[in-house]
Amino acid sequence: MRKLASVKVFRLFALAFLVLWVVVTKGQSKYSNDFLNIGAGSRWMGMGNSGVALSNDASASYWNPAGLLSLEQKYDVTLMHASYFAGMAGYNHLGFAYKPDSTSALGITAIRFGVDDIPNTTDLMDSEGNISYDRIKMFSVADYAFLLSYAHQLPIKGLQIGGNAKIVYRSVGPFASAWGFGFDVGLRYQLSNWRFGANLRDATSTVNIWSFNNDELEITVGDSTFNTAPAENFELTIPSLSLGVGREFTLSARIKLAAEVGATTYFDGERNSLITSSFASIDPRAGVEVRYMEVVAIRAGIGNIQKTQGFTSDGYILQPNIGIGLRFKGISLDYALTNAGSTGYSRYSNIFSLSWSFDKVRIGK
Repeated sequence: MRKLASVKVFRLFALAFLVLWVVVTKGQSKYSNDFLNIGAGSRWMGMGNSGVALSNDASASYWNPAGLLSLEQKYDVTLMHASYFAGMAGYNHLGFAYKPDSTSALGITAIRFGVDDIPNTTDLMDSEGNISYDRIKMFSVADYAFLLSYAHQLPIKGLQIGGNAKIVYRSVGPFASAWGFGFDVGLRYQLSNWRFGANLRDATSTVNIWSFNNDELEITVGDSTFNTAPAENFELTIPSLSLGVGREFTLSARIKLAAEVGATTYFDGERNSLITSSFASIDPRAGVEVRYMEVVAIRAGIGNIQKTQGFTSDGYILQPNIGIGLRFKGISLDYALTNAGSTGYSRYSNIFSLSWSFDKVRIGK
């Protein structure tokens, strides 16, 4: 009887989820919360954003929360900074993970992507038409995300499940702000040296609700009003599914290799992805890492393959990533260099990460 009741509850939940997905996707906003697609951790970004199957540090909360059970130590702290557009934009990630036993793990993550010191010229001219540069004020446009993660070992050997409760805050200076809420669900299965991962991001869709400050936003010149607030004040980020398969190889007593291939499927319509349709677009990626004595690592990866349109013919661009890492006594320093494509201005991005994996902190002797 108990098993039958569980099946009924599962079917009811699945039906409710399907109905919710159909309803909310009607109001989907393409590229909503797109800053959460950048990545986390120089190690995995140097491998072409390939962390769904292999990530084993605090950044696993981002790639696949089920991966928190792969922590090598009881605690793990990861900090990352990336610079974009010649330093105009900054992307920062801070993660903490705790593994109390072999069957469960917890994680806390904070992410910020922002552009600071933007001149606000809406008050440059007073009501009489006089220009005064002293009226210029600086503001920031920033996106924040906070993840509370949990992972658990299922009764099936090698199968792990994890999830994120996600809070998003977006700020456009004094003009507008938004709060968003959503959930991620991840699975990972380990078979010998192989690892298979799946992460359903925004599983129930993430809803952002905006509020606008019309006093700051609107500009009145004569009888005309400009910069009016949008009619709608909410946007939806519908689910995307990331899949990955990876493996560790022992090449010699001192040299090991890790490789992962995977893809992310977006269900928000047609994109300029390698594989695309009106229903979904698929973005494949792959990465490899060679480690020497678990001290030095060299990494490379590709992803973000997009179609481009030219005057005479269409083509493709891709995002190549390379990286290097140093590790000593649980402390890792990683660097990744990303090229956002073969076209564009100031497309190179430098990504730095520092992580510390430990069982306990010793104070004194």
